[in-house]
Amino acid sequence: MYSLDINFLKDRTPEQRNSGRGRNIAFPVGDLTPVYLGVALGVFFPVLTGLSWWLLQARNAELDHNIAQLDQQKQQLDQQVGNINKIKEETNAIKTETQTLVTVFDQIRPWSAMLQDLRDRIPATVQIENVKQIPPTAGNKGQPSPNPSGGLEITGFARSFNDVNDFLLTLQESPFLKATETKIITGELVDAPIPQGATPSITGVTIKPPQIVKYTIQSSLGDVPASELIRELEQKGTVGLVSRIVSLQQTGVIHK
Repeated sequence: MYSLDINFLKDRTPEQRNSGRGRNIAFPVGDLTPVYLGVALGVFFPVLTGLSWWLLQARNAELDHNIAQLDQQKQQLDQQVGNINKIKEETNAIKTETQTLVTVFDQIRPWSAMLQDLRDRIPATVQIENVKQIPPTAGNKGQPSPNPSGGLEITGFARSFNDVNDFLLTLQESPFLKATETKIITGELVDAPIPQGATPSITGVTIKPPQIVKYTIQSSLGDVPASELIRELEQKGTVGLVSRIVSLQQTGVIHK
């Protein structure tokens, strides 16, 4: 039998043997600017986005810190405002109480000064039997009292009705009384009272006492503040009240 021995290596040409080993890769040749620009843009936008996000986070953190500081300052200011309002309320309450006390104090009418004023004004032909204080009258609902300081009721005797009228006119000029509310309430002729120990008859003859006028005068106390009556109070000898009013005027509690 015969064997077939074929050597394929010998039949290959040199070009075929080297064709797979020394092959050169050809790159395109031309303007590469668009490529570089695309790469740059591809890198720039992510970097810009990351940088913007970082700046935004830093800004947010700064704003949060500022907001926290402002909230803290607001709380401190609210506390200070609350303290100031509390002090204002206490001050207003003290002012109200002080003004109330000053108002009451300024409405004081010393009896010694008013009685001295009556003695100075009463005519020689008029006699005062009794002086009585009239309590303040209450006003209607929602209405102030028409006579918050009260008044006076004077009873006595006079020689005639003209003498009573003269006494009324002098009382209407008093700074301690209201002229429009000083009026004669009653006036009538009565027998003059017999002095104690006197004898109404002599040797069996009865002596009829002369007739005189028994009167009643009422008046309301004036509403002029005592601080405006310093001169009159000094003339009537009310030194204590005058010194207190002057002291309050010096401190500014009562205006001159």
